[in-house]
Amino acid sequence: MAAARPALRRAVPSLRSTFLPHHQQPQCHHHVTISRRSLSTSSSFRNDTPNTSSSSTADRETHFGFSTVTESQKRALVASVFTSVADSYDKMNDLMSFGWHRIWKDHFVSTLNPGFSPLSSSSDPSSSPQHILDIAGGTGDIAFRMLNHAHVVNQNPNVKVTISDINRAMLSVGKSRSSEQLPASQQAALSFIEANAEDLTKTRPLQPILSQQEQTFFDPSTATSSIPDNSVDLYTVAFGIRNFSNIPAALKEAYRVLKPGGVFACLEFSKADKHPLFNSVYKEWSFRAIPLIGQLVAGDRDSYQYLVESIERFPRQEEFRDMILGAGFRVSGDGWEDLTGGVAAVHRGMKPR
Repeated sequence: MAAARPALRRAVPSLRSTFLPHHQQPQCHHHVTISRRSLSTSSSFRNDTPNTSSSSTADRETHFGFSTVTESQKRALVASVFTSVADSYDKMNDLMSFGWHRIWKDHFVSTLNPGFSPLSSSSDPSSSPQHILDIAGGTGDIAFRMLNHAHVVNQNPNVKVTISDINRAMLSVGKSRSSEQLPASQQAALSFIEANAEDLTKTRPLQPILSQQEQTFFDPSTATSSIPDNSVDLYTVAFGIRNFSNIPAALKEAYRVLKPGGVFACLEFSKADKHPLFNSVYKEWSFRAIPLIGQLVAGDRDSYQYLVESIERFPRQEEFRDMILGAGFRVSGDGWEDLTGGVAAVHRGMKPR
């Protein structure tokens, strides 16, 4: 991690200098709010961005917070944001949510009950092997909970968890935490891979950050492996999918890698529109307090401004449920469960047998 930290602080200003002419660059080193015009004129950015997809796909428009960008530009910008916030991410989550993110994550994991496979052909559902893929798993919050629940609560040591993230800096934090927090048996059941969730046919094991000159987000041209079709029992993504450049593509990849009967589960910030007064207070807190906390605690106002904007731009519960259905999954009931009035929501879909 010592080598990772200088790289974390380097990534955002270097991307910023690529996007804007020198006379437009702000003094804040982590500013990520950019104009569409400055992006469209930045030929050097397009040359330096990893080729994560075909040019026609990479050039499709999407959003980065409230700015309009291409998909390839969003990948690099999101990578820069999470490189910037990696070291302070868990502390900031506590401050931003008053600790509620921990309750949401505990609930998310307990309802999934990892380590217990009721659809297994085994006579003992609590001893069946399971492969869990935690996408955008970064610092390990969900994966560690999954392993503890499977190994300790369900006493099933045959559960393995793979943490995947496009950002090596976030994965490095998770790797460091795992060696400090997990017993040896759970560490042995945990692996880390670098990958873009929109194309899991290209992955590689986590590589150390050795110098300040290295980029910390995954370049698919360096891939050494892939996640096969029908190989995963449970696919989880927590507070990550709203940052994807192409959510439908990621959902299709989730469908591809899951076994028939496998479950897609997503915990994400959502909409509290059903409670207008509460929603008004929540949005006031989000847009005024969270960027300020980011500035005071992490020295990075603008990355947290983006995180707030990304929450606002994420689809409503019904819209996201329809995207999950569109990828081929089946859902039960409404397809989601609201948490804390809709501030967050759990979405689940099953790949048909």
